Amino acid sequence: MRVKFVTFFAVAVLAAMQVGCSWFDSVTNAFGITDTATVIAKTAQIRTSYAVVAADLLEVKRGDRLDVSDQIEFEKVLWYRVKAHDEARTEGWIEAQNVITSAVLDKSRNLAAAFDGQTPQAAGQLRAASNLRLASDMSPENVLFKLANGSTFEIMDWKFVPKQEVPDVDDSKNDKQKKSKNEEIEAAKEEGEPDKLDDKYDIWYEVRLDPSVSPAPAGWLFGRQVELTVPSDISFFQQNNRKFVTWARLDADTNASTATRASTPGSWVILTRTNVVKAIDGVEPDFDGILVLAFDKYDQNYYTVWRTTGEVWGLLPLKLEGAGDNKTFTIKMRNSDGKMDDKRFTVLRDKNRMKVTPPEDMAQYQQPAKTR
Repeated sequence: MRVKFVTFFAVAVLAAMQVGCSWFDSVTNAFGITDTATVIAKTAQIRTSYAVVAADLLEVKRGDRLDVSDQIEFEKVLWYRVKAHDEARTEGWIEAQNVITSAVLDKSRNLAAAFDGQTPQAAGQLRAASNLRLASDMSPENVLFKLANGSTFEIMDWKFVPKQEVPDVDDSKNDKQKKSKNEEIEAAKEEGEPDKLDDKYDIWYEVRLDPSVSPAPAGWLFGRQVELTVPSDISFFQQNNRKFVTWARLDADTNASTATRASTPGSWVILTRTNVVKAIDGVEPDFDGILVLAFDKYDQNYYTVWRTTGEVWGLLPLKLEGAGDNKTFTIKMRNSDGKMDDKRFTVLRDKNRMKVTPPEDMAQYQQPAKTR
């Protein structure tokens, strides 16, 4: 009986070898595959093992999908056992930081779905590698993966949160510098200076990413690592005490990419913000000024079409509608009674000049600018 069993087993193994890997593939598909993963690194290697001396089997690129059958933590580094979708169905190990699992990817896609069709509020890039997160806090559970330095993105929303010490991203070098900064803040308070946003809050940005940058389409980034990329042709209109926070092209296709909308001089609606704390019921305004600029192609200069004469208290998003040179933009502003209203501005061309028609009751939304 024992001889018959061994003979049967040998024949079965021989038969499996004759049909190639298909039999083993079917067993793996039935019992081994636990998830799928997408490569997030620009390039990465599937290796024979997770050991330092392992050989490279296959180079995979951003966006490639892999089947995951196992995982292991080796010397505090997480590795996945994966199978590629190449002709040879290459199987080996890949470092976890190079991929994102389907479950995590779905969470990022859910974030992106929330602002589907919404106009980007601004554009930015990372000044240092930073974690892309599912929410605007530092909990390790929220980390999707780390975006590389220089990664670009569209900014869809942001929020202010009370400032906190964050060791891995805090730009303070030592306790002495922290103490010095705190002393400066306290001294300013004693002199009657208003509180500053960057002293009181950290800012978080909700961003949308192009597939060429990341398979995960959306997430949150910590603001200390983000640099706003204001279009170069309008950046010099910023003032030291009033920065651009949102901008949208008025004379371009609203469905065009951020790069396309900013590629040539044109007309812009810009929302601006001073660095002074203006919280009402614990909520800070996203902007306190509005500026509309247009480019005169004959004089090759920008001119101011319309701007607020006083300060406003407004919240995102900036909504842009229309086609060609005739558009409207809508924003939320607090009126003199403390109510938030959606207010629409009409943009049109009169001969060669652009004009803006503000809401008739605009006066009740503007407060005289305070002398700082």
